[in-house]
Amino acid sequence: MPKSKKTAHQINLNDPQYYFNRELSWLEFNKRVLHEACDSRTPLLERLKFLAIWSSNLDEFFMVRVAALKQQVEAKVSLLASDGRTPQQQLDEISSTLRPLVAKEHEQFEKVLRPELANHGIHILDYIDLSPKQRSYLDKYYEEQVFPVVTPLAVDPSHPFPYISNLSLNLAVVVKNPETEEELFARVKVPTVLPRFLALPPDLGIQAHDQPAVWTGVPLEQAIAHNLESLFPGMNIQEYHTFRITRDGDLALKEDEADDLLLAIEQELRKRRVGGSPLRLEIHSQTPESIRKRLLEDLELEENDVYEVDGIMGLKDMMYFMSLPVPELKDQPWQSVVHPRLQRIKDASINPEIREIEEGKDFFTIIREKDLFVHHPYQSFSSSVVNFITYAAYDPNVLAIKMTLYRTSFDSPIVNALIAAAENGKQVSVLVELKARFDEENNIYWAKRLESVGVHVVYGLVGLKTHCKLIMIVRREQERISRYVHIGTGNYNHKTARLYTDLGLFTCHEDLGADVTDVFNFLTGYSRQKSYRKLLVAPVTMRDRFISMIQREMENVHNGMSGRIVAKMNSLVDPEIICHLYEASRVGVQIDLIVRGICCLRPGLKDISENIRVISIVGRFLEHSRIFYFYNNGQEEIYIGSADWMRRNLDRRVEVITPILDTDIAKDLQEILGIMLADNRQAWELQPDGRYIQRRPGEEIPEASSQKILMSMALNSHALIAPGATSSGSIV
Repeated sequence: MPKSKKTAHQINLNDPQYYFNRELSWLEFNKRVLHEACDSRTPLLERLKFLAIWSSNLDEFFMVRVAALKQQVEAKVSLLASDGRTPQQQLDEISSTLRPLVAKEHEQFEKVLRPELANHGIHILDYIDLSPKQRSYLDKYYEEQVFPVVTPLAVDPSHPFPYISNLSLNLAVVVKNPETEEELFARVKVPTVLPRFLALPPDLGIQAHDQPAVWTGVPLEQAIAHNLESLFPGMNIQEYHTFRITRDGDLALKEDEADDLLLAIEQELRKRRVGGSPLRLEIHSQTPESIRKRLLEDLELEENDVYEVDGIMGLKDMMYFMSLPVPELKDQPWQSVVHPRLQRIKDASINPEIREIEEGKDFFTIIREKDLFVHHPYQSFSSSVVNFITYAAYDPNVLAIKMTLYRTSFDSPIVNALIAAAENGKQVSVLVELKARFDEENNIYWAKRLESVGVHVVYGLVGLKTHCKLIMIVRREQERISRYVHIGTGNYNHKTARLYTDLGLFTCHEDLGADVTDVFNFLTGYSRQKSYRKLLVAPVTMRDRFISMIQREMENVHNGMSGRIVAKMNSLVDPEIICHLYEASRVGVQIDLIVRGICCLRPGLKDISENIRVISIVGRFLEHSRIFYFYNNGQEEIYIGSADWMRRNLDRRVEVITPILDTDIAKDLQEILGIMLADNRQAWELQPDGRYIQRRPGEEIPEASSQKILMSMALNSHALIAPGATSSGSIV
């Protein structure tokens, strides 16, 4: 393979010009989400869903990333990002990048999706367009259901400007006192305890071609706006204008000063409910300058913090319409298949109290026979992970269960199984990560619930988030004790497991079991474990092991052999890892990266990254799994786990990456990577200038959606990879 003509000392691989900005790269990712809302190949309601996801993503981006940059500016932080930008420069570029995208978002909804929805019987009307009968119905509904909940807040010398809560939708109202002719200002909050959209009864819906409407209604804020007289009796309503506020939503937690981590997080959550400092003001473009100026002054915001909206505000609430019974406007329903090796055992998630188990038909026999690999949502999460925990809860031979919980659902069957295990006398230990952003409240609830039944609950480590996905079952088998473990890439959440692509390995391999035991001792005790037999564990060994494997590929190329790396992850940000990838590329290692979100590495640069290609896949399922492949001169190694190549994952979180020791599973994972690299429907190629170009099938090349291929394989074979199936791409 050709080597770079320039020597290493001639090029500084840490030069900012070789790195993309993290925040701008994230905006490129969300831009790809917005594209799905604009792609006519996507079913109509799925397009509306992607628009809602784009909007929700943007809210969180402001609440966390923009908030952090603003704090750096206020603190006069001089530290530059890896691409050389100051915090203020990043804020300025975020603003200039976002404005045309926000305009595109609302134009897509108002001019494309809203009319198309109407063509399919979903009528999101403006209040002024209602017929007299429709208006009469909603006025009565407002009087009975809405009016008692709404509270007008005057703003005058005796009533200071009210605190506007985070992500709240509000009406700025100007009224005139008819006796004094004085104009007064008030704020009305749109209540979140009511549905955002008010539906009309079927007999008042719009009919077309003698077909009844699927849904007809108006946004709640418009119903309030057209009934303001009831809130300000005796006053003349002059004007009203909708606005929306975004505030800092991150927790200001000082762990090292907290005597009680649970109490400290509960106190911070109470603050978050209303939010921190204002960050963004969304207003309609027709809002008068006087109202605009007043809001900016009262909220202490700058003009650059204003984002103008033409149309309905807060489009994340459009997710409401995904519940409508119109399957023809959605993706075809997907029902995960049961892994073929699990089809011979009883479904404990349906009948958990398994009193009698036929010989050889329990979950643990399956794992003893051979490591078990599952790929969600193509293969069922409930029949694998939930069953694993449920079997353990009721198996009389199980002595102990240990588990990490980062994010889970409010009605989690896994947590219910853990509670049952404790009630059945098992020794149950669970690390519940209270610092999982925006899931803190849910995790506090489960932590208290688990403790109440005798589960040993650990709340995480000071200074480190516990992000690894681990389960260990300790079981007595004849005269010995066996350990069964699950190591995953995704959260133990049965709801998101239907939407996120994730991987899981079930094994009773002794070295892996011993390593997982050491990890749990590190999490629950005072262990200072410095080495592990097989696992890559952050923040202890993972960074060094990844770097050493990259360097091994370089050495093989230096010695005249081939070098090959394929890595799939959510984000690639870590400068040290990127620098080593550049070095590997320069000597001829062939590198393919599948990075769904942020990617700070610049591919395709002459003498720097000519041998690196980067794609991002955005589709029906959220690509959440992490896979790492190293050719190793034919002695291939492949790993899965919870960590991305980011500083926070490698240095500030407890993460676990496991090698795949079973050759058949390793082949399955290589096949998955090959299918993804060949995707020409949902894959986007990152260009050297930071743009992404979506792949398209050619005239003689059929469309190859990796997600559809994997769904088809699962359905046709009831396994991940059909016998004899090959992808149109290859990783070697």
